[in-house]
Amino acid sequence: MANTSDLGESNPSLQNYAITASAVKLASLGLIICTSLMGNVSLSLLVLKDSTLHKAPYYFLLDLCLADIIRTTVCFPFVMISISSGSIWAYSLISCKIIAFMAVLFCFHIAFMLFCVSVTRYMAIAHHRFYSKRMTLWTCVAIICMVWTLSIAMAFPPVFDVGTYKFIREEEQCIFEHRYVKANDTLGFMLMLAVIVGTTHVVYIKMLCFVYDHRKMKPAQLIPAISQNWTFHGPGATGQAAANWIAGFGRGPTPPTLVGIRQASHNANRRLLVLDEFKMEKRIGKMYYMITLAFLVLWSPYIITCYLRVFVKGSTIPQVYLTAAVWLTFAQAGANPIICFIFNKELRMRLRACFPCCVGTQTPMEPYCVI
Repeated sequence: MANTSDLGESNPSLQNYAITASAVKLASLGLIICTSLMGNVSLSLLVLKDSTLHKAPYYFLLDLCLADIIRTTVCFPFVMISISSGSIWAYSLISCKIIAFMAVLFCFHIAFMLFCVSVTRYMAIAHHRFYSKRMTLWTCVAIICMVWTLSIAMAFPPVFDVGTYKFIREEEQCIFEHRYVKANDTLGFMLMLAVIVGTTHVVYIKMLCFVYDHRKMKPAQLIPAISQNWTFHGPGATGQAAANWIAGFGRGPTPPTLVGIRQASHNANRRLLVLDEFKMEKRIGKMYYMITLAFLVLWSPYIITCYLRVFVKGSTIPQVYLTAAVWLTFAQAGANPIICFIFNKELRMRLRACFPCCVGTQTPMEPYCVI
């Protein structure tokens, strides 16, 4: 630090550049923190308050929001403190390991959770009846507990490895120390993260292929009604018999013909309900895929730098690129709520209904079902 300060004193332009860079880092990270807290807190309150959102995909979304809130409030302030202190860690080594453990924990948590969500999205589309019966609240709780257990199992072992978790001055944070492959003990963790993200996209591709193969459904075949003495019967007796009975021309108990019509109408309504649910599940699947794609895009630059450090000996990564890559991983904590409100019409409608003061005055509309 003494050499750096001497260099700054001898070169005023370099000192001004460092001050400007620190100010930009603090301002951008402050914006990320505010966006993340506002978006994730509002989305969490919306899911908790609205009973119509008490469904499996929104339970998983609530878990992701709570994880981003904890990450934002626990990990990011220490990054701001290190920037303000001149890119140094002013606390103990144990505290650095704890912050690094939590940062890695939340990274693996969202990766595992998005993978489990992709599997449930495929089940909701390809095996809807099984999904509707089995995906209960306790099933969601079991999946969430399994995800946290796997995440802890991936992030906890480096705590006992001396030198694995440490403060990386170039990144302004406590994180994995990525070294050359012959002296590296983090390659397995990076490969596991890449495998999880890749497998998640494979599941979404399989779901897309299923939807593409079943995009053209076989049309219903209408069988004409049979009439004897103006008494309509048969599968096609849907209009005149019902009209006669409702108009009062029917006497006595309900004819078997009309009973059959009512049953057919019930089955038709049930079929339409399933189609509506299918469309809704596709929209939720699209929302989660955009979250998964955003995770891949925002984390890819940093993962590339990690692999360069592991496989390229003595690699020098430009500081501007490294800082941008790290800040993109921070921005991921605030991206999920924005994606959810953009790609999910149901969430937008429920937000207007639950928080009308936050979205402005809306023109009264007739109630309708969002699909």
